[in-house]
Amino acid sequence: MTNTKRSITGKNQGGVIRIPMRSCDRLEEALLQCHRRMPEGPARRSGCRHLNKAFAECVVAEACPDESEAVRSLCSSGGTSLKRKQCEDAQLSLSLCLSRHQRQFEQR
Repeated sequence: MTNTKRSITGKNQGGVIRIPMRSCDRLEEALLQCHRRMPEGPARRSGCRHLNKAFAECVVAEACPDESEAVRSLCSSGGTSLKRKQCEDAQLSLSLCLSRHQRQFEQR
């Protein structure tokens, strides 16, 4: 895994969007290789699902590290009503963080 900082790019209606990336290189490459090896369709979706999930979680953790960690730690299991409330609050914070990033990309 390289420590060089780079970006993932994609298109939205306003143009190119960029998400800073540092630690997702290996997952991205593995997912791309999975897509190259498997024909499009249900087999690819099933065969690449774990890599797709791991890569998505990595991108979210890069974009909103504190909020992502809070969700991971507070929502990992059931618990008291207080813990469930803290989990809901953490999920809301993560959602708001991702929404802020989305709005920034849409304004470009």
